[in-house]
Amino acid sequence: MFQETRKRLAIWYTAVTAIVLLIFATAVYFYVSNTLIERIDDTLKHVAEVVERSLVIEKNTVSEVKYRVNIEASFRNNSNNLEADHIDIEWFNPMGELLWTTFDETPNIPLSFGRTGKTVHLSPEHLSRQITKRIDFGRYVLGYLRITHPWFEFTKPIRQLMLDLVLAISLMIISVGAIGWFLSGIAIKPVKDSYQSLKQFTADASHELRNPIAMIQTNVQLALAYPEPQLQEKQLQVIERLTQRLGRLVNDLLFLARSDSGMLKINFQPVPLDALLIEVIEEQRIFAEQKGIFLSLQIGDNQDLDSHNEDRFTLAGDWDQLARLFTNLISNGLEYSQENKSQTEPELIVELQLIKRERNPKLQVKINDNGIGISEELLPHIFDRFYRVDSARSHRNNNQNASGLGLAIAKAIAENHQGQITVESQINKGTTFTVILPINSN
Repeated sequence: MFQETRKRLAIWYTAVTAIVLLIFATAVYFYVSNTLIERIDDTLKHVAEVVERSLVIEKNTVSEVKYRVNIEASFRNNSNNLEADHIDIEWFNPMGELLWTTFDETPNIPLSFGRTGKTVHLSPEHLSRQITKRIDFGRYVLGYLRITHPWFEFTKPIRQLMLDLVLAISLMIISVGAIGWFLSGIAIKPVKDSYQSLKQFTADASHELRNPIAMIQTNVQLALAYPEPQLQEKQLQVIERLTQRLGRLVNDLLFLARSDSGMLKINFQPVPLDALLIEVIEEQRIFAEQKGIFLSLQIGDNQDLDSHNEDRFTLAGDWDQLARLFTNLISNGLEYSQENKSQTEPELIVELQLIKRERNPKLQVKINDNGIGISEELLPHIFDRFYRVDSARSHRNNNQNASGLGLAIAKAIAENHQGQITVESQINKGTTFTVILPINSN
């Protein structure tokens, strides 16, 4: 499918470029050809003017015509000067009879008048450009002067131009085809990646939804088949837990969908991040104590900044979303710390610090645990949706992040606040999540 789309894009790129180049080449051809013809006509007109000025006019004592042109005196010098330019001259009397010419073989071409040149056939194989001018002396017509220019001075450069244009356009079309294929591959890659991500996301979401729905259906069938009050009560409790899990999953999916589409509303207001972290840690402390994990908050001051300002840890953000971000990260750290059996005292430390980056103060929160860690090859994927480092463990613990959306939601919230979230980890030494948020997000 994508290969066919890429091929179509490349063909469209090449076709559109070819049409544009053909239009351009046609315009260049007609422009150059008209320019050459105008130059030839200008040359003919100039020669006609020069010859006209050199005509020797005298009184005619032979015929009734009062004045005549002395042909020998008028054209003797002109014929020698124009021979090198391949320009021929013909002189006709007022009746249109040819009296003098530089042609070796006089072409049988009738006189025609016009302000511009005319293309004529001197022979079946040869073309020329001619211009005819009437020569007047007062109210008397002395005769007609016809100047002929060879056409090869037009055809030779115009043929070379056509050859150059065909060669250049062919090379450009081939180049555009190759470049179009390359660019279409680049253009289609994000679409392909998005499609694969959507396909994987749909498959994972279907899997996550199918399991609890199947379990709910099984428990309902058992309750209907064995209508015992005590058994039905246990089955209803299982169904309640499954529906709560489904509700959390659907809410998480809706949150990510709204975040991706830009429809997620963020209620920006002053948020004291130190107070928010204290509240989140208090909520998670019970779970930490149950698992035997030491959970603490450390607030540090940067001496280069104003450490006496009570609002130094206050930023513009959404309290609920930021609370959800750090709840997900802390609960995730609690799970990793619990699993590391090599640590005698599992602990999780949250560090809050005011830092200065690029002249703008920012808040940095680090969540450090000494859990099992994450291998280096898995780190680039931990923020992917429905991704779990250990799927079996997540389902066994049945926590709120068991669907694999907790870290994806945390990243989306950080990005919605123009912040960033990174992770560093070492096997059996622990993991550190770092969240950096600007003071003014909106």
